[in-house]
Amino acid sequence: MKRTLITLAMTLSVAAPAMADLALATSKNCMACHAVDKKMVGPSFKDVAAKYAGQKDAADKLAVKIVKGGSGVWGPVPMPANAQVNEADSKKLAAWVLTQK
Repeated sequence: MKRTLITLAMTLSVAAPAMADLALATSKNCMACHAVDKKMVGPSFKDVAAKYAGQKDAADKLAVKIVKGGSGVWGPVPMPANAQVNEADSKKLAAWVLTQK
């Protein structure tokens, strides 16, 4: 029983941050154009993570794109600026996106 509780606690401690950042992405309207594992209007978060894998400044680049928007990286559809996302939240979102495998 004790082992089961420890396993459950460890699972929840890993899942909770992922769910919290998914909740943040949902609350900031990211999920209107993106999904974790499939292309919608924009690329999937898994595709974004794969494209930026191994780049030291990837989190900073993505945080700026989240706030300011961008175009041309994923095709002709531009990503609009997200003025409702502050710098701290953009960094959390960028870090979370980069963990998607």
